[in-house]
Amino acid sequence: MEAFKTLIWIINIISALAVIVLVLLQHGKGADAGATFGSGSGSAQGVFGSAGNANFLSRSTAVAATFFFATCMAMVYIHTHTTKHGLDFSNIQQTQQAPKPVNNTEPSAPVPQQQK
Repeated sequence: MEAFKTLIWIINIISALAVIVLVLLQHGKGADAGATFGSGSGSAQGVFGSAGNANFLSRSTAVAATFFFATCMAMVYIHTHTTKHGLDFSNIQQTQQAPKPVNNTEPSAPVPQQQK
């Protein structure tokens, strides 16, 4: 089971990095909007571009995001269906005994006497 968890972690990290890199590589649609408004084009198609023309980067981003989402859900499922959660210190053996407190009945400093 630990090997499966490790494989999911590796896929999750690689897909997260892929999403970050692919998003940063893409050209934003907002950069073309200013040039389009200045050219006198009045159609919404000219301003926002065609929604059906998804290039390689946007499709790769969608695939990487799907893998990231799926591995996150797999990690949640595995974590909720395991019997041990968190750290378990119930089976730790102490190698050294704790020191016993010293019982002094005498005060550490003399009590000053009041003068009458």
